[in-house]
Amino acid sequence: MNDVLERSRIVAEPSGVPGAREALSDDALEFVADLHERFDTRRQALLDARMDRQARFNAGELPDFREDTSDIRDGGWKVAAAPADLQDRRVEITGPTNAKMLINALNSGAKVFMADFEDATSPMWDELVQGQVNLRDHWLRRLDYTDPDSGKHYAVKEHPAVLMVRPRGLHLSEDHVTVDGEPVAGAFFDFALYVWHNARRALSAGSGPYFYIPKLESMEEAKLWSDVFALAENRLRLERGTIKCTVLIETIPAAFEMDEILYVLKENIVGLNCGRWDYIFSTIKRLGRSHERLTPDRSAMTMDKAFLAAYSLRLIATCHRRGAHAMGGMAAFIPVKGDEQANAAALEKVRQDKLREVRNGHDGTWVAHPALVPVAMEAFEAMDGPNQLSKMPQHVPARDEMLELHTGPRTEAGARENIRVGVQYLAAWLGGRGAVPLYSLMEDAATAEISRAQLWQWLHFDAELDDGRTFGLDLFDQLFDEEVGLLQDIPDIDEAADLFRDMVVSDNFVEFLTLPAYERLG
Repeated sequence: MNDVLERSRIVAEPSGVPGAREALSDDALEFVADLHERFDTRRQALLDARMDRQARFNAGELPDFREDTSDIRDGGWKVAAAPADLQDRRVEITGPTNAKMLINALNSGAKVFMADFEDATSPMWDELVQGQVNLRDHWLRRLDYTDPDSGKHYAVKEHPAVLMVRPRGLHLSEDHVTVDGEPVAGAFFDFALYVWHNARRALSAGSGPYFYIPKLESMEEAKLWSDVFALAENRLRLERGTIKCTVLIETIPAAFEMDEILYVLKENIVGLNCGRWDYIFSTIKRLGRSHERLTPDRSAMTMDKAFLAAYSLRLIATCHRRGAHAMGGMAAFIPVKGDEQANAAALEKVRQDKLREVRNGHDGTWVAHPALVPVAMEAFEAMDGPNQLSKMPQHVPARDEMLELHTGPRTEAGARENIRVGVQYLAAWLGGRGAVPLYSLMEDAATAEISRAQLWQWLHFDAELDDGRTFGLDLFDQLFDEEVGLLQDIPDIDEAADLFRDMVVSDNFVEFLTLPAYERLG
């Protein structure tokens, strides 16, 4: 392979991954370049608009429903119907795109598998290319894997889960691919390669090009994706609305524009999802920059209370009014090996969480591990049919309920857990892993973001702990040094610890930890 892959105006760095040459084909890269040239200026302007809005939040403004879009909220429109294989989404499993995980998830018994280029993937170049190769191999019916240690062979069984793909958020660049010297958006790269190579093959197999769209904060950002989809459908000569997506409502600004997001994507969208972990992070990041909005320990912020319960119910009501699926949140528990009692307790927590979602009216839910699929499926089999589109919550929360803070203690144990989880996850991410099992949970970037955002908030607004101490810099550094000192046998831990601490003590809040971390990836 040449030192660089040059396609007129687009340049992609080489990859030694077998099959990379086909994944990074001339026509696919030209499509990436088209998306960049048509939409990147608009993408950058939308990211700037986020910062303008943040300045207003910092000045005391709180989110509200938009006055200029009341006609959309009051209208009687609906989204286009979901295709047949997305009518039943009772249990969805998520995970990275490496071959073993991909095969196990497709075979897990879940209705849908979301292959994740975002929070569950560390965006090392070869990993991203390998993920695209694996997805292409799946639709070519040649995906398999043999474990080099055990010799065990993995292959996709008959009737696998329906495949959806989550590209990266609009904020991340892909520095290994440039157009006229400018890096392309990771979102455009991930989407373009997958849809270019696989849309028609998926349709021929009775499915389609299906996506999860993350991190949106406004209807204007959703409209950008609608226009990207329209261009892709036109270029691939697909009927308008062939591409289908579900949007994660995982930022608090987006929770006040759910009707609008559905409306501008109505040809393509089939549902919204409660991205609960990122939603907590977003609430702290966007609205938590004052002493009056300090949060309690992460463990106290559960889906049955305060702003989390309110936004979940509002999402169900909004979706069902518009004929869209309302997907529940992630169960991040993983099996507790060697401790049957602890494992049973964890599974019971998952079961209760999923039963709550069913009672509220969700049409399906997420799990992070194949062992949780039967537990979640049993809960959702209580539905009368493959979904609950006809069910409306008895109460639709208003604005004040959606802004209600969770109550509970702030503890030294909570601070220590945030340090342990955040630093260990970041070390794994720098080492190339985006989904990391820690303390019987499958952690991804979202939970690491909660950890560092909460520590930043507590530190900068003199949070009082339950024992009366103020969470100042001396106490933070004491706990930080003690916790990191216990992690010294972990690869990349010192680099991760330095980066994590810098973000916590910085006067300015870093938008995403993956932005400075990406600069350090190999």
